[in-house]
Amino acid sequence: MDLSVWIERHAAFTPTRVAIRSRQRSLGYEALAGRVRDLARGLKHGLGIGRGDRIAFLGYNHPDFLTLLFACARLGVLMVPLNWRLATAENAYILRDAGVETLLATAEFAAEAERLGEAVGGLRLVAVDGERAGMVAFEALLATGGDSRNPHVGLESPLLVVYTSGTTGRPKGAVLRQEALLWNALNSTHMHDLTSRDHVLTVLPLFHVGGLNIQTTPALHAGAEITLLDRFDAGGTLDAIARLRPTLTVLVPATMRALIEHPAWEETDLSCLRMIACGSQVVPRPLLDAFNRRGVPAAQVYGSTETCPIAVYQRAADAVAKPGATGKVALHAELRLVDREGKEVPQGEPGELLVRGPNVMFEYWGDEAATAEVLREGWLHTGDIGYLDAEGDLWIVDRKKDVVISGGENIYPAELEAILHEHPGIRDAVVVGRADARWGEVPVAAVVRHDSALTEREVLALFEGRLARFKHPREVIFMDELPRNAMGKVLKYRVRDWIAVRERRGPGGR
Repeated sequence: MDLSVWIERHAAFTPTRVAIRSRQRSLGYEALAGRVRDLARGLKHGLGIGRGDRIAFLGYNHPDFLTLLFACARLGVLMVPLNWRLATAENAYILRDAGVETLLATAEFAAEAERLGEAVGGLRLVAVDGERAGMVAFEALLATGGDSRNPHVGLESPLLVVYTSGTTGRPKGAVLRQEALLWNALNSTHMHDLTSRDHVLTVLPLFHVGGLNIQTTPALHAGAEITLLDRFDAGGTLDAIARLRPTLTVLVPATMRALIEHPAWEETDLSCLRMIACGSQVVPRPLLDAFNRRGVPAAQVYGSTETCPIAVYQRAADAVAKPGATGKVALHAELRLVDREGKEVPQGEPGELLVRGPNVMFEYWGDEAATAEVLREGWLHTGDIGYLDAEGDLWIVDRKKDVVISGGENIYPAELEAILHEHPGIRDAVVVGRADARWGEVPVAAVVRHDSALTEREVLALFEGRLARFKHPREVIFMDELPRNAMGKVLKYRVRDWIAVRERRGPGGR
């Protein structure tokens, strides 16, 4: 029994109920179920794809992203969502690492798919929208004959390989089984009081577990309605709220800020929203207050790619009563806070968050060492720091210390530092986060030069074509030396503090 049964059952109960609405099409549950069956049949008999194979998707939010997800569940195939913001070289690495042989791409990314095909040998390309020379047409796959189910697929079957970078700078693929998505959906149901009467507005990218699994797949489990926006736009989101009257949506601090600062914010009727879920980093209190003042509880949710992601959350009443808290451990998860020796810390004292439950990933794809490092005796060691208050609510006080979270995107300094260290004119370098009013944080490079003639423009040019634009440092600061401890390790917190002080003093401040 695989996850595609969700769609089949709702098709039987409420065939005409809208499942997915988007710019491309509107699909009722019966139509969606048929499309999932047709695609599974096309993948199996038209392309020879079967259990254990990997298939990738590149594109903005699109209803056939979800069609593919449930078709993969039906066949026991692993889906690899690609981040369209990444550079060609970055996604090429992911495709090679996961052993992907088939890539589906929407019309906007057909040319990029062709570039990836040139970079990754033997990659078969499928055009999701329309036809394109050299690519298999998606609609032709739907017309393929034959049966569409692998009878041996169950909930223990891996379904998603979602790549997330680590401190080494190389992305790792978190493998999520079908059962992880089921238990995550049950956690979401409890968090949101989610029912078939809800209408979810999805504005975050589906290639992130936040956009995909906080509300979107749980909505399909509940038989609710989903509206997909291609990608986030503040004006478009407010317009969709005003016209379509959704009951739920998920935002990150950068998108919350964009909505609040939009001219239409005050005049847009938000009364349809029962609550919003927000997270990806500690959400600044002013953003929470802005939504709460409009009568929309802003409930925080904590998790990661490795937890599918829902592990800790607030419910609507908690968001109003205790803004700033992260909430209580999910209905179907366990939480421990431990010190450096692995001993549980007393209530009120900070410790590292450990999460265990059926929603936690199975492994990192092809990386036993990385898996063993974070998964110990079933507990996921998150590296994040928090404490529990007297009422059992979690408060996050720190996160994986080197990660820069910019507009909801994780930027891992080691990846940028590797490029900086390649340049012969650079003797030493680190990348840290600097507070930013719009994005939450932006990366800044602190560089010690071998060549005093090296300019900021030359340093920034090193990243062109190699990393996605959002990862590029916003500034280069030249230093005589980097602060280090007795063991020679760079003290990044001192670099961050120095940059923060410099920022407060303004241009030219020392």
